Amino acid sequence: MLTSLSIQNYALINHLAIDFSSGLSIITGETGAGKSILLGALGLVLGKRADISTLKDTSKKCVVEVEFAIKNYNLQTFFDEIDVDFDENTIIRREILPSGKSRAFVNDTPVRLSVLNELKSKLIDIHSQHQTAQLSDAQFQFSVLDTLAKNQQKIASYQRGLKQYKILTKELETLEENQREANQQYDYNLHLYNELLEADLQKDEQEILEESLEKLSNVEEIKQQLSAGLEIASHEEIGIQNLLYTLEQNLQKIAPFSKEYADLSARITSIKIELDDIVDTLTIASENVFSDPFELEKVNDRLQLIYNLQKKHYVNSIDALLEIQEQLSVKVDHVENASAIIEQKQEEIDKVTKKLDEVAGMISAARIKITSVLQEKLQFLLADLGMKNAQFLIKINQVNTYLSNGKDTIEFLFAANKGGSFGELKKVASGGELSRIMLVVKKILSENTQLPTIIFDEIDTGVSGEIANKIAIIMQQMSMKMQVIAITHLPQIAAKGQQQYKVFKEDNKKETSTNLKRLTEDERIVEIAEMLSGKTISDSAITHAKELLN
Repeated sequence: MLTSLSIQNYALINHLAIDFSSGLSIITGETGAGKSILLGALGLVLGKRADISTLKDTSKKCVVEVEFAIKNYNLQTFFDEIDVDFDENTIIRREILPSGKSRAFVNDTPVRLSVLNELKSKLIDIHSQHQTAQLSDAQFQFSVLDTLAKNQQKIASYQRGLKQYKILTKELETLEENQREANQQYDYNLHLYNELLEADLQKDEQEILEESLEKLSNVEEIKQQLSAGLEIASHEEIGIQNLLYTLEQNLQKIAPFSKEYADLSARITSIKIELDDIVDTLTIASENVFSDPFELEKVNDRLQLIYNLQKKHYVNSIDALLEIQEQLSVKVDHVENASAIIEQKQEEIDKVTKKLDEVAGMISAARIKITSVLQEKLQFLLADLGMKNAQFLIKINQVNTYLSNGKDTIEFLFAANKGGSFGELKKVASGGELSRIMLVVKKILSENTQLPTIIFDEIDTGVSGEIANKIAIIMQQMSMKMQVIAITHLPQIAAKGQQQYKVFKEDNKKETSTNLKRLTEDERIVEIAEMLSGKTISDSAITHAKELLN
């Protein structure tokens, strides 16, 4: 439950700190005193968007802090999920800086606004007057019905399946779209792929062929130069071999005289050995050089094929062609195997839809089963609030579409009078009737959910007298299971509270500020008497106030 609220520098509030108790608490005050400011500050600390215009003094930061006692509400797991330390007395703080930046903390851990909004849904329900419009919202109607039907786990399971279904159907659409596009290109891609496949390209083949072409195209030049080289190296009189032999003989004669001469002799011998090997290689090369027009034509044709393929695919290497070949192989294979892939994906979708249909069927059956119970509860409670002839007709219609919470649509129809025709709530119910309907809906929900606190902002709009008294009794009943805070202008309701707070404005020479205080018993008598008779309080109003309180 909400145990304390602290507000600094917000709207008309300089500083306000108040503690709250369990049971039914009442907040009263004149119109314009600042009750909406309190709700605004509470909304701010629980995740609403910040606005620098809400700062009373724009040179200072605004701080709103609330404390909730949450020992008995099984929220430990949720706190673990949001990575915040759990505390039985959880403190939520929101700061708005003069720069406009906003910061939020839960138990001194910085959090995002989305976390505050999630936490709010588990801690408090703030019901304002305009929220009676929710009664005509299908999602709200389903939430009431599903709460009574205990459908929460089934809906969570359904929504997990729905998420998977949407992912799979998106993947299937992508596969089918890709197949359509691939089919349009299939014949051309297959032709290109087969062309490259038939070419049987080999890595480094181009370099080898180009070298071979150079040799075959210059046979005479090569033969001539090799012969000339052999002549220079091996001529019997002036050849390099003969001269080196002579030099080697000369140095060998003086080698024994010193290490220097021995080293020179060894080096010449090494050169002579290398030269002899070169001459042997030149001889073999010369013998292997011969003109082969057929081989030349063959190499030329092969290179031309490679050049043509490179030009066609806008590349300049065999490696690039082989990469394109691999890409074409994938594209062709994808088309040829697409039907099997699509069929497999469809089988996955069929399995998910089968499970979805099963869970949606269970959800729908539970809803249909509980509709009569909800109708009777609503009619019974409203009869006690002066709507004796109120009737509800809740229709569940099954559809073939996967909706966010199942495969149903809902018609939540209402008739205020006997013999009257049923119609949509927003069309046939008055403002006062809508307020009473919302109150009994909240009462039913409070009996079937575990929520610490609910705040009613003038839920009594459009009612008076004995009906107001009955509304107060319903709030008292709700407050036995949860903390109820009611903002009201009706003395009958104010008197039913276990404690009462007053919102008031204070004026001094410099400014007007809003404040809130808890009333003593004597102050409650005066406040309720004023609600009965106005600013001029009569003795009879005091007496009546005491009677209401007793």
